[in-house]
Amino acid sequence: MKQVPALKIDGITIGQSLAIIEYLEETRPTPRLLPQDPKKRAHVRMISDLIASGIQPLQNLSVLKQVGQEKQLSWAQQVISSGFNALERILQSTAGKYCVGDEVSMADLCLVPQVANADRYKVDLTPYPTISRINKSLLTLEAFQVSHPCRQPDTPPELRA
Repeated sequence: MKQVPALKIDGITIGQSLAIIEYLEETRPTPRLLPQDPKKRAHVRMISDLIASGIQPLQNLSVLKQVGQEKQLSWAQQVISSGFNALERILQSTAGKYCVGDEVSMADLCLVPQVANADRYKVDLTPYPTISRINKSLLTLEAFQVSHPCRQPDTPPELRA
């Protein structure tokens, strides 16, 4: 599909974020990105899927081009807000310090770039205190600071940190 991300590793190329994360979890399980507890693991996958399948694709650049320049901002804001409304309700029952409890998980890896997109499209985060609190906690961690979307080589100059 000529999309990113793609990871060349162990003699194979894997596309799609969640497939990459699951492969890394299975082949390099330290640190764990999926909890041992099956209920917590289900919550992590549910949150990750909500973000990766329910929010992000609807406001990515290929969709926004189809929406048209004049409607892009309002479309992105509506899609992100709709997804964040559902996500905020879920996180109110699953969150500890992070999305699911107090350990960083695959859900957190999905959350930070989506909040960055919300900022990019000027979504008011006031109605989402749990999302905002978790994102703020995650951004204190070096791994999230150095991998933030605003620090990627292909980030447009106006969005760079």
